[in-house]
Amino acid sequence: MLKRVVITGIGGICGLGTDAPAIWNEMRAGRSAIGPIDNPLLHDLKVKIGCEIKALPEHGIDRKQLVSMDRFSLLAVIAAREAMQHSGLTAHADNTYRMGTIVGVGVCGFEAVEENYRAILIEKKNRAGIFTVPKVMPGAASGQVSMHLGLRGPVFGVTSACSSANHAIASAVDQIRLGRADVMVAGGTDAPLVWGVLKGWEALRVLSPDTCRPFSADRQGLILGEGAGMAVLESYDHAMARGATILAEIAGTGLSADASDIVAPTIEGPEAAMRFCLADAGFNPEDVDYLNAHGTGTKANDQIETAAIKRVFGEHARSLSISSTKSMHAHCLGASGGLEMIACVMAIREGIVPPTANFREPDPDCDLDVTPNVARERKVRVAISNGFAFGGTNAVLAFKAI
Repeated sequence: MLKRVVITGIGGICGLGTDAPAIWNEMRAGRSAIGPIDNPLLHDLKVKIGCEIKALPEHGIDRKQLVSMDRFSLLAVIAAREAMQHSGLTAHADNTYRMGTIVGVGVCGFEAVEENYRAILIEKKNRAGIFTVPKVMPGAASGQVSMHLGLRGPVFGVTSACSSANHAIASAVDQIRLGRADVMVAGGTDAPLVWGVLKGWEALRVLSPDTCRPFSADRQGLILGEGAGMAVLESYDHAMARGATILAEIAGTGLSADASDIVAPTIEGPEAAMRFCLADAGFNPEDVDYLNAHGTGTKANDQIETAAIKRVFGEHARSLSISSTKSMHAHCLGASGGLEMIACVMAIREGIVPPTANFREPDPDCDLDVTPNVARERKVRVAISNGFAFGGTNAVLAFKAI
């Protein structure tokens, strides 16, 4: 029998707030943090709308450590420290090799990349910054989290675009199920609100000029944001032995690939990931109360996800509560699944389905209960989180009350 894996701590930071309780309060209230990006370096952009962290919290990280960290790593450390504090765990000589971390990231290190391009090409400096390589590498966030928390077990990074956080959490579940660790800190982080990244997304013509309104008939595209969402995962036996407060159980994971197109999703890939997740958890479709949709706000994505949900859940799709919290924290790429994990855990804890903000018009091609604008009270025993990504990589997580 597979080991049960539970969540005992959560942490987060994004435009909605600088800790998990603040983020959840804004989600529950249906307040969007999307707005103009306050960055003078974002010249020559058609779209300067995003979900920006306006001020970082006091983190106390020494300057000697900060100089080796890009923003995406710093956000991961802030969220991971909150999650560990929330869990009541600390690493020490007896357990440090039984504790690890896996952090998902979508684009990684572009703040450092642009700093170096400006220094060399504009300021005519003759060399790059000495910490450029450790700042930009995709595994930097997991390495920094392990150093700041003293974790010496399985430590690595995961990168699969917008499903990175869900893949990281699924991989962490595997480490515990396989007996390689008792505790894993897992989630995702990203800081894409820099000129080069935004310019690239602008070229794809999928950015909304005003805000993100998933599943609404008048939706115009996605909005990018920055942030991090992290969870402390433990084996059920380990958590019970130390008398931990268990927030929720990760009952199942489901992974698949479209193997079709680098940017255009299929219905079959997301459908398979959701089916695999339900099978791994031992759930029937009607067991699920809430689904946090990938819901980016693009025409094609929302229609395809709707079709996939209908295939998996059948008649139950009509009574399933669905929302996209990207309408409030925007699409934070590698961090999105981590922030949506917070939404799922707290929906279970409080019996509140967070809304899809900014919703204005029903779309006949997205004819599901997308919980528009106002949170809904509902007993949530089981919640599903969808993560689908460019490259056709899909990762779905199932959470349940315990």
